[in-house]
Formats: sequence, structure tokens, C-alpha cells
Amino acid sequence: MTASRLHLVRHGEVHNPARVLYGRLPDYHLSAAGREMAASAAAHVSELGAPVAALYASPLERAQESAEPFASTFDLVPEIDIRLIEPTNVFEGTRMRRSLMNPLNWWHLRQPSLPSWGEPYASIAERMLGIMDEAWTAAAETTTEGDIVMVSHQAPIWITHLRVAGLPLQHDPRTRRCALSSVTSFERVGDVWREVAYAEPAATGGAVDVGAV
Repeated sequence: MTASRLHLVRHGEVHNPARVLYGRLPDYHLSAAGREMAASAAAHVSELGAPVAALYASPLERAQESAEPFASTFDLVPEIDIRLIEPTNVFEGTRMRRSLMNPLNWWHLRQPSLPSWGEPYASIAERMLGIMDEAWTAAAETTTEGDIVMVSHQAPIWITHLRVAGLPLQHDPRTRRCALSSVTSFERVGDVWREVAYAEPAATGGAVDVGAV
């Protein structure tokens, strides 16, 4: 059986009272609201009416916690894969606006098309499409029918959107269409991915932390 859709799900709101760019730092967990958001994302995918046969998650706590409602709803054990992780960022652990005001940090902004402050966009796209291709192929080799869910982070999901759409990978991070616990859905025809849906099932209007950029 082959999967019909692959859903990239962003994690829910993180408890981040210091408002730092947490990146890959450990011990950043979902807030109470974030857990509700993650549950809304799982409910949305369930309401689409198709079973989910495979569940993957980034190794970071917030992604694994956001995968829990999917695991419960579809009786799955998430597979943790490093390729779904947040990109590296030299500003990790700092308050972004304060860091950008320091002239000593301006060198890191010299090449936004790469970007020079962290993992290259091309690298992010390559690893994301790599795990998507691998999971799709694995689904075709099983007798279990169902969609695939991957819980990841804003930047990897948005970069995947841009690459699949054939758009330049360079962008202003503030313009990303990838809300907390949003669901970006893809289908693969032959070897070609195409985006087929985007949904924001969670109520995020009261979110305190919507993702530092």
C-alpha cells in the first residue's frame, strides 16, 4: 500500500517566559496551551477521514510532546528522526532583538541568502525531502494503508514548502506561513512532491510564544 498524503505538523506553543531563541536547546517543553494546540492538530488530521500508518517526530522535546496526541489517536509509536530537527542558529539562547542591536553580531547577517547565521536553507530542504522520500517509499513496501505524519518545526516546514513550490529558499523569517500546530499536507506523484493543503486547526490568538525569529 502507498500513503495518500504526508502531513508536516508544526509543534505547539513552547513555555518560554524568557523569550529566547531556543533553537536546539534542551528542556524547552510545550505550554499548557501548546498541548491543547497539538491535540487540535491531531483531531484535524483524524477528521480528514484517512488512517495514519506512520508517525515521525523531531528529537526535540516540544516536537515529541506534540506527537503524543497523534500517537494516542492512531495507536502509533513515533519514530524519532534527526532530519526533522530545528536548524542550527548562532543566536540560539539569546533574545533575538537584543542580539541584532549588537554590532558585533552583524557579521552573522552578511549573507541572508545562505543564511550565514545558521544551517544553509539548501541543507534543510535536502534533509527534509530525504526523510519524506524515505518514509513514502517505506509505506509503499508495507501492507498497512494510511497517511504519514511528521512533527517538526517552523523553518524546516516552510523551507520544504518553498522547495516543493519551486520558489527561492531565501526569505524573511517573519513572513512564514506556518502557525503553531499547523498542518501542511503533501502528495507525491511519481517522484514529484506537491503541496495539496494547509490548515491551522489550533486556536493560537492567545499564544505568548509564537516562535522567535
